[in-house]
Amino acid sequence: MRSDFKPEEFVRKFESWFESFFEVSHAEGTVAGISGGIDSSVVSVLLKQILGDKHLAVFIGIESSEDDKMDARLVAEKFNLNYQEIDVTDVFNLLTSKLPEGNMIARANLKPRLRMMTIYFFSNSHNKLVAGTGNKSELMVGYFTKYGDGACDFLPIGSLYKTEVRELARYLGIPERIITKPPSAGLWKDQTDEGEMGITYQELDKALYFIESRQEEKIDPAIYEKVTKMIKNSEHKRNLPVIFNY
Repeated sequence: MRSDFKPEEFVRKFESWFESFFEVSHAEGTVAGISGGIDSSVVSVLLKQILGDKHLAVFIGIESSEDDKMDARLVAEKFNLNYQEIDVTDVFNLLTSKLPEGNMIARANLKPRLRMMTIYFFSNSHNKLVAGTGNKSELMVGYFTKYGDGACDFLPIGSLYKTEVRELARYLGIPERIITKPPSAGLWKDQTDEGEMGITYQELDKALYFIESRQEEKIDPAIYEKVTKMIKNSEHKRNLPVIFNY
């Protein structure tokens, strides 16, 4: 993995980039979902430092655990975020009651899509840009829901591997319990990102860095094959819809 990552340098460069980006957008602020996890916490804290209360962090509960809600509140209180909580479990239950049974993934992916619909409600209502919370590791292998958590106007940490996000989180002062808890999209009970992907973020980041730079001395062939397949199979998620050119 990259050995030259410097959190303080990232923050300085991001702030400089964002000021220019925000100025030409004519927006009045930003909004992001905050889940109680590390990525969304880092994104909201970064934007709070630049925009103050013009950044809105929204916890959108859908069958969410009390631990996740508590962790989102912990970050909101520590950094004095402009913060709101909304629970749309009843909307999720009503929608699923109207649909065919489907499979577990189809049902689970409704959650991030409902959350993003809600976030864009705030975006449209208050002329705010939607900040995505995806990191480079997840974007490269397609570990996000298309038109769900993958929908946004800009990606503050989209160039950082997950392991680098952890470094940045410690630099920013994100509570350690959030940094060290198993990452989860909260798609179903006891779901974890690493369990669903079948690979640890440490292994994933090492493989991704090797694929990008060829600078790692050793890489497990099985992991290399798995990650390259994940990248290939998720290509459609990183591209705009294909247009038939008549």
